[in-house]
Amino acid sequence: MKDLVEMIAKALVDNPDQVSVTEIDGEQTTVLELRVASNDLGKVIGKQGRTARCIRTLLGAAGMKLKKRFVLEILE
Repeated sequence: MKDLVEMIAKALVDNPDQVSVTEIDGEQTTVLELRVASNDLGKVIGKQGRTARCIRTLLGAAGMKLKKRFVLEILE
């Protein structure tokens, strides 16, 4: 999942070398922390949060197959 989020984020931003994803495992939930350059933050979030919502939807769908819950946090 970490690789999926990283690949999507790198495709969206202008500075793909500054994209980093940290994975924090829990028992039932895994938190993915996405960090991008400050000028690319708007591209990852999208208008009215649409892009971020779509990434979260993909994580939810992929998590159903793995029977695990994934939470995406976009950090500044």
